[in-house]
Amino acid sequence: MADIRLAIAPIGWTNDDLPELGGEIPFEQCVSEMALAGFQGSEVGNKYPKDPAVLNRALQLRGLTICNAWFSSFLTTKPYAEVEAAFIKHRDFLHAVGARVIGAAEQGRSIQGMQDAPVFDAKPSFTDGEWKKLCDGLNRLGKRAAEKDMKLTYHHHMGTGVQTAAEIDRLMENTDPDLLGLLYDTGHLVFSGEDHLAVLDKWARRIRHVHLKDVRKPLRERALAEKWSFLRAVKEGVFTVPGDGDVDFVPVFSRLKRADYRGWWVVEAEQDPAVANPLEYAVKARKYIKEKAGI
Repeated sequence: MADIRLAIAPIGWTNDDLPELGGEIPFEQCVSEMALAGFQGSEVGNKYPKDPAVLNRALQLRGLTICNAWFSSFLTTKPYAEVEAAFIKHRDFLHAVGARVIGAAEQGRSIQGMQDAPVFDAKPSFTDGEWKKLCDGLNRLGKRAAEKDMKLTYHHHMGTGVQTAAEIDRLMENTDPDLLGLLYDTGHLVFSGEDHLAVLDKWARRIRHVHLKDVRKPLRERALAEKWSFLRAVKEGVFTVPGDGDVDFVPVFSRLKRADYRGWWVVEAEQDPAVANPLEYAVKARKYIKEKAGI
């Protein structure tokens, strides 16, 4: 357990995909409340300083460090050289602020940011050619990450070409385990209708970063029946922090420990901060993890 560290994502305070959610909350409030709630780390949000020295100073004052940041790859739709150039810039920034994990998600033909596209019916399915571009490109980006002694992980995500358990299987089976790990996200697997524990068990040795996100299953069923977009589901409150929704995290915690997982557990829940007070929910998640995982 000493090898597991706890972080929280800023998306509960201010949402990159829906700027109207938490638009009024400043960066300083976000990181101060993370520290107050008892977390050690943070991912990166759109309000975070772009100058590593400025960001490091603000984090050090609060005893925090950066653990990861989302990278949008377009390996299926853009030239590899263009994606690699953006990745190297992203990698170097993360390295400068102390992170050693990079979480990539393929955004080629993604609908996750579309307000009206039904997340289940309109999600892309990659062709064989697109799968080859994606897998080959991720292996190459993994080599670029390794140049800085960093780990590239893949973030499966609703509304993208790597959402389902079968799609995760295909990605893992066709990439180099030394170059690409899995960013395991409980919320996206449950929302997608997958067996999140089966995915954990199958790919435990490839999991190198963890997002702990709870799901309100009645809202998930409404999203499916009423053909909501991903963003509408977020605004309606489909996600919440561990201990507040319908997912039992005790088996998740025990399986990760049994697999000798080492790294970050990141609490993440896209919610409207006007409805779900970010500090209140951060404290709730921290208390739940302490009670159920002993961390």
